[in-house]
Amino acid sequence: MPMIKIVIGGDYCPIGVNEDPSVRGDAEALFHDLLPVFKAADCSILNLEAPLIERETPISKIGPVLGVPTGSISGLKAAGIDILNLSNNHIMDHGHCGLKSTLEVCRYNGITTIGAGEDLAAARKIIIREYNGIRIAFAGMAEHEFAIAGESSPGANPFDLVYFLRDIANGRDTWDYLVVLLHAGVEYYHFPSPRLQEVCRFLAENGANAVICQHTHCPGCWEEYRGAFLVYGQGNLLFDLPISSPDWNRGFLVVLDIESPGAGSLKLVPHLQSSPSPGVRMIKKEAAAIFLSEIAKRSEVLRNERAVQRLWDEYCRKMTGQYLNGLQGYGGFLGRINNKLGFPRLFRSDRSYRKQLNYIRCESHREALITILEQKNIGG
Repeated sequence: MPMIKIVIGGDYCPIGVNEDPSVRGDAEALFHDLLPVFKAADCSILNLEAPLIERETPISKIGPVLGVPTGSISGLKAAGIDILNLSNNHIMDHGHCGLKSTLEVCRYNGITTIGAGEDLAAARKIIIREYNGIRIAFAGMAEHEFAIAGESSPGANPFDLVYFLRDIANGRDTWDYLVVLLHAGVEYYHFPSPRLQEVCRFLAENGANAVICQHTHCPGCWEEYRGAFLVYGQGNLLFDLPISSPDWNRGFLVVLDIESPGAGSLKLVPHLQSSPSPGVRMIKKEAAAIFLSEIAKRSEVLRNERAVQRLWDEYCRKMTGQYLNGLQGYGGFLGRINNKLGFPRLFRSDRSYRKQLNYIRCESHREALITILEQKNIGG
């Protein structure tokens, strides 16, 4: 039986130097020597990290509001991209109008979308494509930020294990191989949190053959678990922003070679994007070897759950000021003053922190807190 090749790209947002070639449909200027990799695939899929819009209709949210012209679909069509994952924290940056135009433009240009829709049922839909007699299923999910669909409201498919396990149970007889794109993790962190690793392994135990975590904007690590491939951070495919970290511009394609139902292999294709000229290119041979070695070293850590926990604890200690300031509503200048003078420690008791912890950690209290904040119509 011929091998089926699935190529998966990371976060794609054709802004800055990449907007013009994207709108012009210049696939070679966008993808350079990666273009043959996409063209050779039986199926190519990537995460569209911004809605395709005719006009700006920004929502109120935390974080940047992204949007690209509807004409940006031209570059993707010219490159032969088959599927776009829309399940991410930016797909609703321009509200229902932005999502609607994205869905319409993709449909008109023959590009399939997953992970977002006019309501929760549409966003949850798992699509199935058959290649050489093997049925490949694709699903997209995103952590809960400002883009999530509701029962009767548009948005992205929420990362909800209860819903997803029901979907797998109802559909597992209709596919032979399941690929999940999961928009999850913390930005600029090269490892999964202990919870994220556990959840991805749980998805593998329940039928996922590949779980590809995107969103972190840096190349991470990966593991094979019970025959499934779990990738924790691909990095950006195309995303031109003035970020100083070199990891912002480095990433990798995931290439899945599927040999038979439930069986396959994984290959990483390192690339460098928008640095500084338009487009994304393969990293040259010697640098690519070093890059892959870095990923392999990080991936070894995943075998040791205590090491994963230790790295997460170190990260959280480093981020303590940012998170506690955010919970108290302090940002920017006031947040920096807070960190320098230690106001959180001076004016808050241990009891107040315990109370806050209880509200967030306890499932029932957290559910009530989320409902109360959503009822205040501050975004949901």
